[in-house]
Amino acid sequence: MGTILIIDDDSQLRQSFKKLLTEEGHAVKAAPTGETGIAMVRESVPDLVVTDVRLPGMNGLETFKTIREIDPKLPVIVMTAFGTTETAIEATKLGAFDYVLKPFEIPDILALIEQALEAGRFMRSKVEMDVAPDTISAEAIIGRSKAMQEVYKAIGRAAPTDATVLIRGETGTGKELVARAIYQHSLRADKPFLVVNCVAIPETLLESELFGYEKGAFTGALSRRVGKIQQAHGGTVFLDEIGDMPFAIQAKLLRLLQEKSIERLGSREPIPVDVRIIAATNRDLETALTEGRFREDLYYRLKVVSLWLPSLQDRTSDIPLLADYFLAKYATEMGARNPGMSEEAKVFLSNHPWPGHVRELANAINKALIFSRGGPVSMEDIFRAVGQEPASVQADKSAEDVISQWIRRSLTSSAFDNMFNALVDQFASVLITEALKLTGGNRVRAAKLLGLSRPTLLSKIKKYRLKIGASVKSD
Repeated sequence: MGTILIIDDDSQLRQSFKKLLTEEGHAVKAAPTGETGIAMVRESVPDLVVTDVRLPGMNGLETFKTIREIDPKLPVIVMTAFGTTETAIEATKLGAFDYVLKPFEIPDILALIEQALEAGRFMRSKVEMDVAPDTISAEAIIGRSKAMQEVYKAIGRAAPTDATVLIRGETGTGKELVARAIYQHSLRADKPFLVVNCVAIPETLLESELFGYEKGAFTGALSRRVGKIQQAHGGTVFLDEIGDMPFAIQAKLLRLLQEKSIERLGSREPIPVDVRIIAATNRDLETALTEGRFREDLYYRLKVVSLWLPSLQDRTSDIPLLADYFLAKYATEMGARNPGMSEEAKVFLSNHPWPGHVRELANAINKALIFSRGGPVSMEDIFRAVGQEPASVQADKSAEDVISQWIRRSLTSSAFDNMFNALVDQFASVLITEALKLTGGNRVRAAKLLGLSRPTLLSKIKKYRLKIGASVKSD
């Protein structure tokens, strides 16, 4: 939801917009002239401006230019009648998010408004890096592991250049956040940042979405339309899931990277554009090359800077930090206090496989916070959040049966002077070994998990001559 300013001299249209968008949950402001709209923007910058081209006094194009000077990242949608299409295209070239022809269909304008609001959020929402886990930040890249330190360095090296960047990593590792961090630290940070998901848009529409089309280029093309690449002139385009881009469209993207120009669908006239491309994929592009599904020349053009994001399994030491961050974030969003999390729950999180990586972990923390009902997030809350049932009575009985069988075998097959102490020592040895494995060899966390003091744990490790290996940590 956002605050939307409508600039139009038609009072009926302004009222219709206000009713429609208010029902969608947005806050709506309205102005009958460009001058009034500019004054309202200066007083309080909205999340989106929708303006007509034909206005009394200052026209829509002049209004748009002034608004851009006030806030270059404020998305603006231009409305126009059929006779002023070229003016709307000119506005788009100057940085308008998009334009619509009057009359328009309500579902279409609502969809466009949502896209513009999302684009505005992407440009405005700052991505923090390497913040303290209790920091309340809407968007942050969390991690202090060696792998993440390399990511921060790569962002720092790539951001101030105009080089094309290829971000690689599995789904859920944070590729979009990294792309936005590069954009926000770049020399184009005050210019547009548009996101195109190459797999979410049908192949038949992706080419026109990226490069635009001419009137009559295909059935239903009633007017010329500017594509996302041209809309982002001077700024950055993030092509997500580029490994799924159809082979035929890859040639047009290659031309953009080589010649800094595009052609609209239905035209052979080259259009100069100045955009930086950041791309991301979870695909094995090398295999795609050998199978002929991805162009080799495009592959090398994209990976001028190649940045690999580690999986969560490759940086398990960051999981407690991530858990603390998401817990604080979601508690704030819910308007509740941060209840904290049990050490046992954190140990489980650190040892869970997380095939969905950071995205799956965040979702689990969000669910667990709801399940906790205000109390500290427990092991049981985490079990439920990841879709595992807490240990049932039947499971407990099964565990007791296993232990009972081991005791019976030991009592009937072993001969110790003090059988009780011998069995207790054997069980304690296994128990301590498993606790150390579960905590990655961290003695402090293992002691907390077992309810022992650290000196007591150390004495028992020595007593039972446990050899956990080089991974055991003292703190």
